Amino acid sequence: MKKMKLVMIGNGMAGVRTIEELLKIAPELYDIAVFGAEPHPNYNRILLSPVLAGEQTLDEIVLNSWDWYAQNRIRLHAGRKVVQIDRVRRIVRAADGTEEAYDRLLLATGSNPFILPVPGKDLEGVIAYRDIADTNAMIEAAQKYRKAVVIGGGLLGLEAANGLMKRGMDVSVVHVMPWLMERQLDDVAGRLLQKSLEERGLKFLIGAHTRELVGRPDGRVKAIRFQDGSQADADLVVMAVGIRPNTELAEQSGLHCQRGIVVHDTMQTVTDARIYSVGECAAHRGIAYGLVAPLFEQAKVAANHLAQFGIGRYTGSLTSTKLKVTGIDLFSAGDFMGGEGTEEIVMSDPTAGVYKKLVIRQDKLVGACLYGDTVDGSWYFKLLREGRRIADIRDKLMFGESNLGDAGHQGQNKAASMADADEVCGCNGVTKGAICRSIKEKGLFTLDEVRRHTKASASCGSCTGLVEQIIMFTAGGDYSAAPKKKALCGCTEHSHQEVRDAIRNNRLLTIAGTMAFMEWRTPNGCASCRPALNYYLLSTWPKEARDDPQSRYINERSHANIQKDGTYSVIPRMWGGETTASELRRIADVVDKYRIPTVKVTGGQRIDLLGVKKEDLRKVWQDLGMPSGHAYAKALRTVKTCVGSEWCRFGTQDSTQMGKDLERALWRMYAPHKVKLAVSGCPRNCAESGIKDVGVIGVDSGWEITIGGNGGIKTEAGQFFCKVKTGAEVLEYSGAFLQLYREEGWYLERTVHYLQRVGLEYVRKKILDDPEGRKALWERLQFALDGEPDPWFEQDKAAVDIRQFTRLQTEEEGQTA
Repeated sequence: MKKMKLVMIGNGMAGVRTIEELLKIAPELYDIAVFGAEPHPNYNRILLSPVLAGEQTLDEIVLNSWDWYAQNRIRLHAGRKVVQIDRVRRIVRAADGTEEAYDRLLLATGSNPFILPVPGKDLEGVIAYRDIADTNAMIEAAQKYRKAVVIGGGLLGLEAANGLMKRGMDVSVVHVMPWLMERQLDDVAGRLLQKSLEERGLKFLIGAHTRELVGRPDGRVKAIRFQDGSQADADLVVMAVGIRPNTELAEQSGLHCQRGIVVHDTMQTVTDARIYSVGECAAHRGIAYGLVAPLFEQAKVAANHLAQFGIGRYTGSLTSTKLKVTGIDLFSAGDFMGGEGTEEIVMSDPTAGVYKKLVIRQDKLVGACLYGDTVDGSWYFKLLREGRRIADIRDKLMFGESNLGDAGHQGQNKAASMADADEVCGCNGVTKGAICRSIKEKGLFTLDEVRRHTKASASCGSCTGLVEQIIMFTAGGDYSAAPKKKALCGCTEHSHQEVRDAIRNNRLLTIAGTMAFMEWRTPNGCASCRPALNYYLLSTWPKEARDDPQSRYINERSHANIQKDGTYSVIPRMWGGETTASELRRIADVVDKYRIPTVKVTGGQRIDLLGVKKEDLRKVWQDLGMPSGHAYAKALRTVKTCVGSEWCRFGTQDSTQMGKDLERALWRMYAPHKVKLAVSGCPRNCAESGIKDVGVIGVDSGWEITIGGNGGIKTEAGQFFCKVKTGAEVLEYSGAFLQLYREEGWYLERTVHYLQRVGLEYVRKKILDDPEGRKALWERLQFALDGEPDPWFEQDKAAVDIRQFTRLQTEEEGQTA
């Protein structure tokens, strides 16, 4: 049967959940295409705050990887914004001209951040907080500037403020209402939250009305001015004052919109039955929901109707909010503000940081607000939804479900006291029974495994503790809070760290010896483990372990970059990006002599000669007379520089000389992965130092060093490491970090991932807090690099197999000769 065509516009959590539900019940019904305006796969928007705070990475919050789309034969048009829906021809068209025809269309366009319509809102440094791009912009700003103001004291604003504070900024929160998070908390809980956050270093301007944003002559924001005439300095202003359903495309297409794209209980739009809508953009019975749980309920209903089962109905959601704001647990549900006709049971212990308010009407719980202790939030929500009368448990209601002695729960943990039908994860609608069945039937023992199979705690994460209790309760002694150990490859059960430790502790010096000692399953290893073992041996025992060129990748064996047509590219090393007329003439002569078809300047400020035949490589190296043998390996690639104080009128330090010194000191350095450095002469950062493995930025009083940046597929901003005064200190501190990475990093682990694994504080203690240890690391690096041969000029010493550059004669050529 020919498949129908389903197109989804929007690649967020609600839309992709709909596709997931559809694939479960009708996997072969549709040919599916997805348009996403962002250049990323589906990620957990709720967890942007931990990314901002440096606690997680984008990779860790991705919900559906690129592979997931491919495995389910879904065409993902990432980074393509849809600009037109032709409802007559049933075609969707993106801004770049990409088109997809549809039989059914799903609109999951989400919402847009609301920007206060005040003068100065378009100044540089004024941003919203909604997606990865906003998060990256804040991380970048935190590296350059000091003062931040967040407008909005709701959940998103407080998370932004906390993340920026953790990045080292001085942060003030402006909130027009009388207390924080007024939609989720009452006044008592809101003021307790403010007090706790003030103790952590945040500042608050409560009841302040923003009048305008004031700019600097260069166009960047410098202050926020209020209605009373007062103002607060700001290098960065983050507006987190609310969202609006993104209905622009729907309105252009003639769909009825009112507070969102208006839908029936089937999630079909009231205007066109072929078009469905879910998520923050959809308006159901006059309500556009912004919480995850109702959006996932909508997804199930939409999938049911897209699958042509036609039995699901969405009738709205009773919502609860269970949050962790900067480490403080909060919960609210129902009519927690109380009012006429209600009673309140209140427990308040400000010293212990606990506040609970239960609101009762006509012998039923109708609202709850919890601060600090939220363990019984799901039970209160269950009582609220079921409308159960509470007269028989009223005297124990405040003390939670586990204190209901008559129910036999005394002394048991929360997981043990729950019924199988009780909901654990409100975001994803997962019950205790579903989790227990998955644990027993699939043999799950870790939190990550349970998340993957059930999605419990995979969204907001507030139920994580309860899920862990259920795993312990069900799996018993087999429970493991940490993921299972990941083997280096299929040839062994040992991890990267175990291999590194064994080589160091047992003075193993050869690949064969290591495999024998660690009882490798495959006697000769494979293409994954041999390069890793070769690196671990060389980095652990320099000048003792011998390099095995055959255990390197093709670029490292050939000392050039292989291209898709089988030719190679050669990049002569130019120290710090600086060159001479003599070097340029030699390059030009080589290009002419060997008929190299393409010459291109790289992003790292080098000249790339593309299209060199393999048999010409040795002669090209000889004629160039410029070192470059390590430039294609898991090693130092380049040190990028700006012109610095030598030429630039803004330059504060001689970045070019510093770059040359760094490159000459480190150019022979092999590493777990490629390493890139950059030196900028002033905070304008023209050399893009902030996204390098080691970035050096000149300031009036010396140099600032950042580490762990990455400008690859997923851009990562480097983290501020330290500030030093002299060039000699730059060499020592940078070299010490790189040597620590060389000694402890796992093969093919970039510096950013090494830092995520061990933590920035660990590296600071090893280098900044331990001067003797730092000098020892720097000395070990110098020892390892001293006398390291350049494969281009010391081929015998570097054990280069020159036979690989000899062109084999074909049978046809031999007959012709």
